[in-house]
Amino acid sequence: MRILITGAAGFLGSHLAERFLNEGHEVIGVDNFVTGSRENVEFLYGFEGFRLIERDVSQPFFVSEEIDGVLHFASPASPVDYLELPIQTLKVGSLGTHHALGLAMAKGARFLLASTSEVYGDPQVHPQEETYWGHVNPIGPRGVYDEAKRFAEAMTMAYHRHHGVETRIVRIFNTYGPRMRPGDGRVVSNFIMQALRGDPITIYGDGSQTRSFCYVTDEVDGIYRLFHSDRAEPVNIGNPNEFTIRELAEAVLEETGSSSVIESLPLPEDDPKVRQPDITLAKELLGWEPKVQLREGIRETLPFFRDALERHDAKARTIQ
Repeated sequence: MRILITGAAGFLGSHLAERFLNEGHEVIGVDNFVTGSRENVEFLYGFEGFRLIERDVSQPFFVSEEIDGVLHFASPASPVDYLELPIQTLKVGSLGTHHALGLAMAKGARFLLASTSEVYGDPQVHPQEETYWGHVNPIGPRGVYDEAKRFAEAMTMAYHRHHGVETRIVRIFNTYGPRMRPGDGRVVSNFIMQALRGDPITIYGDGSQTRSFCYVTDEVDGIYRLFHSDRAEPVNIGNPNEFTIRELAEAVLEETGSSSVIESLPLPEDDPKVRQPDITLAKELLGWEPKVQLREGIRETLPFFRDALERHDAKARTIQ
């Protein structure tokens, strides 16, 4: 198959590209490098079936090749990014999704949308199953991401129902692993970098809010299986093991051996109190459930961040 992945230079996009290439498929990556990293895709050029197009998918785009699948992963995906880039986030979720769907329709390709557990907002149902409609503040600061993804889901289902496009929608829960951007503001990367530097581990509120952390290889395997399934409606792909933010901080401190202390900051507006996927559908339809436990995943992730920190410090010394 020939697969087009938008956001291919991002954390998840690059891992997905690698998975498809390893399975013998061709991949066309598309990225404008606003939040993606060129380092994430450099090694992909070693595959014969990979090429990259530098383009903003919020603008109309087209490719000459025949395509079997379009996976739309382009979007700022961390609070730091989408709060700094609110308009771009809304545009890539709306216009970018429209353009990617239009390409899939023109090529007769299967379309997979990278949605998010953020469509559930600050949930009043726990754990969250796909039938839950969510509890989102559309005009809060996080609404630019939440509503962009909710709109993207609506657009995807409209193309499925009205134009007959073969669609898949994955609702991604907190995912972590190598190739995360060290300064992206996500909780796992934040805690690891703070611990490695010996800086205070900063948690919001008392740290009792919960998240469910899925290691990247598990997440990619679930997405890959969903793409090859016949399920048109959303499916949760995430690790159902729930941890408090304070428990995550303590696990990072123990795995790094850091002497950092834990400090509390004010809780951000609309920060979800709980987050845990119901993965019954993924188990039944895809035969999927995560294998990597949190401590193991942290240990697998640490070498990447240690290397990133060493390169950053070496660069700083060179500049001095």
